[in-house]
Amino acid sequence: MKKAVFTEHEQEADDVGPEPFQGLMRYEYHTQLRQISYYLSGSIVQASYYTDLFHTLRTASENDLVFLHLNTSGGDFDTGLQIINNMQASNAHVVTVLEARAYSMGAFIFLAGDELVVHDNCQLLFHIYSGVFTGKGNEQQAESLALSNWFEKFMSRTCQPFLAASEIKNILKGSDLWMDSDEIRRRMARLQREQDKQAAPRKPKVAIAGGSKR
Repeated sequence: MKKAVFTEHEQEADDVGPEPFQGLMRYEYHTQLRQISYYLSGSIVQASYYTDLFHTLRTASENDLVFLHLNTSGGDFDTGLQIINNMQASNAHVVTVLEARAYSMGAFIFLAGDELVVHDNCQLLFHIYSGVFTGKGNEQQAESLALSNWFEKFMSRTCQPFLAASEIKNILKGSDLWMDSDEIRRRMARLQREQDKQAAPRKPKVAIAGGSKR
């Protein structure tokens, strides 16, 4: 049988053995982030003009970043509601950017963002809905009551905790609520502090070994 022959270098390597463990290696993968911007400027009109926005929000992935730049006096409530519902259903991270003013429905869209950005010298305006009712008196009363209850739920879900419950109650009674960039940022900072406080880990309990106290 043929005898194995080792060189001096190979013999030393064999004697050393495996290299000691140096720690875990990190393998990092980068994915391409897609950034998309829409500009909601002027009045919000009928929903058929916003189908591209709806489709983008519905088909976006977690790697997508969608910016909605706002400068609007409000407009069609049903369109605005469809925008908000698509924002909330989207897998993308949706950033609403207040660039001038967002009144009425525009203010609700602003608050529906996953992240809010405010430029200087901007305004928000919150107020109750307006509309025209037709039909027999009892039908108008029923429609008005149903709309009132529904709008109250919508405002609470969309605006709290940015707006206090008392402020929403006053708006539902007919009051207008205006705020500028400074006030908006103050409220945003308060909400961030509250979120940070809730996310902070609790102080761990310390277990003392060794028996009971004397």
